[in-house]
Amino acid sequence: MEHSTGEKAITKSNFGNNFKWGVSVSAYQIEGAYDADEKHLSIWDVFTNRKGYKGHNGNIACDFYNNYRNDLLLLKSLNVPNFRFSLSWPRIFSTTGSYNTKGIDYYNRLIDCCLEYGIEPWVTLYHWDLPHYLEEKGGWTNRDIVGRFEAYTEFCARLFGDRIKHWMVLNEPLVFTGAGYYMGVHAPGKRGLINFLPALHHAILCQAQGGRILKEICPNVEVGTTFSCSHVEPYRDIEKDRLAAQKVDVLLNRLFIEPALGLGYPFKEIKILQRIEKYMKPGDEKLMAFDFDFIGIQNYTREVVKYSLLTPYLHASIVTAEKRKAPVTRMNWEVYPQSLYHILKKYSAYEGVKKIYVTENGAAFEDVLNNDRIHDHQRRDFIKDCIHELYKAKNENAKVEGYFVWSFLDNLEWSEGFHPRFGLVYVDFETQSRIIKASGEWYRDFLSDKAFLY
Repeated sequence: MEHSTGEKAITKSNFGNNFKWGVSVSAYQIEGAYDADEKHLSIWDVFTNRKGYKGHNGNIACDFYNNYRNDLLLLKSLNVPNFRFSLSWPRIFSTTGSYNTKGIDYYNRLIDCCLEYGIEPWVTLYHWDLPHYLEEKGGWTNRDIVGRFEAYTEFCARLFGDRIKHWMVLNEPLVFTGAGYYMGVHAPGKRGLINFLPALHHAILCQAQGGRILKEICPNVEVGTTFSCSHVEPYRDIEKDRLAAQKVDVLLNRLFIEPALGLGYPFKEIKILQRIEKYMKPGDEKLMAFDFDFIGIQNYTREVVKYSLLTPYLHASIVTAEKRKAPVTRMNWEVYPQSLYHILKKYSAYEGVKKIYVTENGAAFEDVLNNDRIHDHQRRDFIKDCIHELYKAKNENAKVEGYFVWSFLDNLEWSEGFHPRFGLVYVDFETQSRIIKASGEWYRDFLSDKAFLY
């Protein structure tokens, strides 16, 4: 097939028969039923329901907990073969050491329904909804979290490992430690290095320990973990901006993967990280490493960085897309699909990385409902452009073997609430009705080789 210009069209078939295509969601963002069937509160339940909080909450969200069968039928109609979702720790463990049979039954039904419909379930163990009872003991700042996470991982592996063939240990650990334990803008709302550094170290230990436990119990499954990442560039071609960009790159793109690969913490570039040694015990450096079968990268944009004397620790600041007069999404992130190409090349360069899946990629734009139709051409074109960058990287020997759109459904975008919509499917949060958007229709056709890109 050729375009009118003579350029060869790119179809799903060009990626090969073994390339994995899918969509992603997370428990807190879609399930709702926050206190149903003996589920314990998560840190996000507490954070978004606290007195004086003016944002939205996930008490109902997409009500996926009750609508999962219909939603999976909708997913099947989109020709999506792989479905990435997360388990809710407080739905499985009601209290410390006590499991919840009703929550377990729900996930058994969900997994079995996926398989019944010919959809491969991909499971993330931890997507930010820590049980509140563990946060009351310090959460990720308390080293006890490692043992608690090990027990949770082992329990889930034994329960679901006979049917789940692809596991991810953590979702974007930099975000839940940085936004939740340094900046305080995400649950549980803690701030400062005194919280961030222990949370960071304990998350890295859990990342590796979780991988080891999954492989010990389920040796034939694929085990990975996911990282948020952004292509980073200096604002100006001067030494100060280049050094600032290098530090931001360390923070955003290297901080979690390098310990997992046995390379240790990048102390050289960010000296303040040396304070983390206060929380390390003998043997920790070895425990931080694990030979993952794959890594998941989650990319949405790039960051442009300049030197800033007033920014503590990094002496670097982000130059916003708005200031650079670049196009932006509803999240005020720059529309820059090329970031995915650069990130795939960057992570493929690590010798210890065997395989990469793009476990999240997408965009939030203003959706307009018009006669029960949503012509979200910006989102459709963004996804097409990103898949084009994916194809370019793959042809240059990037180790990428899969791509998952974020997100299947419009959902609760954490502290930003319901307004930023990422879904291929529109959700009316009042009526819980669903409408497939133009982007979802295009992805459906692409996955059946009826649509193409250039």
